[in-house]
Amino acid sequence: MRTLTLLLALALGVFGSGASLAAPKTVALDVPGMTCELCPLTVRKALQKVQGVEKVAVSYEKKEAVVTFDDAKTSVEALVNATRNAGYPATVRATR
Repeated sequence: MRTLTLLLALALGVFGSGASLAAPKTVALDVPGMTCELCPLTVRKALQKVQGVEKVAVSYEKKEAVVTFDDAKTSVEALVNATRNAGYPATVRATR
C-alpha cells in the first residue's frame, strides 16, 4: 500500500504539473520597422533574451519574426514587448 501511494504521488508530481506537459507554440510577428539588413539581428537578439524562447527566425525581406516558445514560461505579449522595447514594434500575424 505504501508503494502504491508513493507511486501515485510521484505520478501526480510529474504529470500533474501543466508546465511539464506544455507544448511549444509558434507565433509569426509582423515587424514593419525593419529598414536595413542589420535590423533583424537586433530583433532576433531581443527575442532570444525572453525566457522560454526556443527558436527565432527573422526575415528582413518578409519583415517577419517567427518565434517558437514555451507558453508556460512566456507569452506572445512578452515577445511583442521585447521587439517594441528594442525599437521595433510588432503585431501578431499568426499563431500556430
